[in-house]
Amino acid sequence: MVENRPWANGFAHTVLIIGVALVVFPVYIAIVASTQAPDELLRGTLPLLPGSHGIENYTQMWQSGVSSANSPSAALMLWNSFVMAMAITIGKLFISLLSAFAIVYFRFRFRMFFFWLIFVTLMLPVEVRIIPTYQVVADLSMLNSFAGLSIPLIASATATFLFRQFFMTVPEEMLEAARVDGAGPLKFFKDILMPLSVTNIAALFVIMFIYGWNQYLWPLLITTDPDYTTIVMGIQRMTSEENPQWHLVMAAAVMAALPPVLVILFMQRLFVKGLTETEK
Repeated sequence: MVENRPWANGFAHTVLIIGVALVVFPVYIAIVASTQAPDELLRGTLPLLPGSHGIENYTQMWQSGVSSANSPSAALMLWNSFVMAMAITIGKLFISLLSAFAIVYFRFRFRMFFFWLIFVTLMLPVEVRIIPTYQVVADLSMLNSFAGLSIPLIASATATFLFRQFFMTVPEEMLEAARVDGAGPLKFFKDILMPLSVTNIAALFVIMFIYGWNQYLWPLLITTDPDYTTIVMGIQRMTSEENPQWHLVMAAAVMAALPPVLVILFMQRLFVKGLTETEK
C-alpha cells in the first residue's frame, strides 16, 4: 500500500507546474510578439500582453512573406515543408518495414551482414556523407526539386532496427498458421504483420515527421529556387536580415510549430502505445 503524503503530492505538483510554465512561457512570448506592431519590439522591453496587430501580421506573413529577406509566403513554405516531411516519413516507413521483414523472415546469404551494414550507418552523421550525397543528387538533376529534398533522406537504420526487433517478437506460430492457410510472404506481411505494427508505425510516423519537418542543412544545400524554400529556411533568412522584422519572424515561427503539434495531438495515444506496448 502506497502511503499518502500530502507534502509529497504538493511538492510533485509544484515541480510539474514549474516545468509546464518553463515550457509554455517561451511559446506564449512568441505568440505575444507576433501580435505586436514593428516598433513595439524595438523599444527594449517586450510586452507581456497580446497586441492588436495579430491578424495583420499573420495575414502579411501568410500571403506575401518578407521579400527583403528572399522569404516567400508562409503558405508556400509550409506546403514545401509538409510535402518534404510527408515524403521522408512515408519513404522511411515503407523501406524500413520491407527491410526488416526481409531480414527476419527470409533466409539468404549474408543476411546478418547486410543488417549490421545498415546498423553501422547509425554511427555516420549526416555531415560525413552530405557532400557525396549532394554530388549524386546533382548528377541526377534533382536539385531544386521535391525528389531531391526527400529521396536522399528516406533510408532509416533506426526504423529498420526497431521494426526488426518487433518482428522478432511475433510468435512463430503465426507464421506457421499463415503457411497452413496458404498465405504467401506478402499476404502474411499485409494481413498479419502490418495490423500488429500499427502502433509502432504511428510512433515512428510522429518521430520521422518531426525529423523531416525540422530539416534545415539539406534543403539549404540543394535548393536555390525560392519556390522550394521550407519554413525553417525562411525563418533563418528573416532573422539574418540587418534589421529583422521580429513580429513577422514570430508569426512565421508560430505557424511553423503548428503542424508538428497537431500531429502529436492527433496521434498521441498511438504514439505512447507504440513506445510502451510489448504484448502482441
